[in-house]
Amino acid sequence: MTVVLGFEGSANKIGVGIIRDGEVLSNPRRTYITPPGQGFLPSDTARHHRAVILTVLKEALEQAGLKPADIDCVAYTKGPGMGAPLVTVALVARTVAQLWGKPLLGVNHCIGHIEMGRLITNANNPTVLYVSGGNTQVIAYSERRYRIFGETIDIAVGNCLDRFARVIKISNDPSPGYNIEQMAKKGSQYVELPYTVKGMDVSFSGILSYIEETLFSMLVEITERAMAHCGSQEVLIVGGVGCNLRLQEMMGVMCKERGAKLFATDERFCIDNGAMIAQAGWEMFRSGQVTELEDSWITQRYRTDEVEVTWRD
Repeated sequence: MTVVLGFEGSANKIGVGIIRDGEVLSNPRRTYITPPGQGFLPSDTARHHRAVILTVLKEALEQAGLKPADIDCVAYTKGPGMGAPLVTVALVARTVAQLWGKPLLGVNHCIGHIEMGRLITNANNPTVLYVSGGNTQVIAYSERRYRIFGETIDIAVGNCLDRFARVIKISNDPSPGYNIEQMAKKGSQYVELPYTVKGMDVSFSGILSYIEETLFSMLVEITERAMAHCGSQEVLIVGGVGCNLRLQEMMGVMCKERGAKLFATDERFCIDNGAMIAQAGWEMFRSGQVTELEDSWITQRYRTDEVEVTWRD
């Protein structure tokens, strides 16, 4: 059995997860929450992560019932993400790997979301809609790469929702997107907003001025186009915005019309977490990958399609 410990801290979530051959043994997490009307700054977020990361690591080991000797590999988020939080987590991961004498693995954050989604839902070869605070991509696997078929050309959908929440002073607890969703459920009137789909790409910056139904319609449209291109009969929604039940409902209608299946996870696994990094690290480690200490840097820009997927046929 292979046991991998994963550190995630690319944004305002800090998580440590442990995976053993497809089983989630533990997945504790903390969130840095700011007052209404405020976002989270990199330096403040990194300070929060430094204050709690060792506590979260201890929780992960205790919940899993494991000791450092039981861990086979230490994985961490290499990028993309916010610089200061990424550095904080990478430093801890490097230190732990050296203290425990374990191999180290730098993981692409986006790949972590995809592999966690595939594990939890048992989706086989889905068209992936990856939607979060920092990323909006439609992805499909082909020839050892997760290929990006469409993406935002300006801001990510989660960033759009977060900034809208800040403008009207919606609470950040537990998250702006969740609170927007709850308020939208009480609405009864659809307000027509700018709908900007450019080929396989989308633009959200203009719509920010006005906002949830229209955003999701655009995402469903480009996902359906990617499915048609790939001949896919599965959709997997990953990333923090993927928790939104209205997005899942709208995507489900499209899938039903096409005779396709929709796969999604709940907030335990769609929101940034350590187990997703552990799972991607597990796949990478089992296929022979390791990250040498001198190569264990971080990067704020790390595209999904830069990673060679050595663990899939």
